[in-house]
Amino acid sequence: MFTGIVEELGEVTAVEKLGDASRFRLRGPVVTEGAKHGDSIAVNGVCLTVVDLGDGEFTADVMAETLNRSSLGALDTGSRVNLERPMALGGRLGGHIVQGHVDGTGRIVERKLSENWEIVKISLPAELTRYVVEKGSITVDGVSLTVVDAAPDYFTISLIPTTLALTTLGIKEPGDPVNLEVDVIAKYVERLLGDRDQEGTK
Repeated sequence: MFTGIVEELGEVTAVEKLGDASRFRLRGPVVTEGAKHGDSIAVNGVCLTVVDLGDGEFTADVMAETLNRSSLGALDTGSRVNLERPMALGGRLGGHIVQGHVDGTGRIVERKLSENWEIVKISLPAELTRYVVEKGSITVDGVSLTVVDAAPDYFTISLIPTTLALTTLGIKEPGDPVNLEVDVIAKYVERLLGDRDQEGTK
């Protein structure tokens, strides 16, 4: 489980294609400190398993399912990525509950620079519309953010200078893909209410 508070701006140092899967080598001295084989690290919001470690880098195997559901397939050597270690029990929950299980992808539509922040408009897949609400939480490339405006096919977020400087959201351009994870609580509530309605019709 993660919080969506990015710890480090890392870099892809190697990509090996393995048929319908890929093996990524990523540099992240902060997130690899104290890490071991089998640990989880979120890469642009996608929970990956560490299979090898060394010299501030780690290797992760990415299966076809993950490549199909996220934007990780677009990464290449030199790509910058957002990195986060799992939340430690007993720690502060700085963002919101993030699983690292991507629900879909969107694209940067527009960026508007304001005096001390930037408004970013992101396309929203139709199947995720019902989970995105104004002032609600959403994870974009692993970054926990608050929704400013929510429309059927897009939403906007407001980025402060810290987020722009310390995450990939500061360098993403219109047309670039981003990973989206909606609030898991909303999905559980929907499922529970659906089950209740089905029981009521029996």
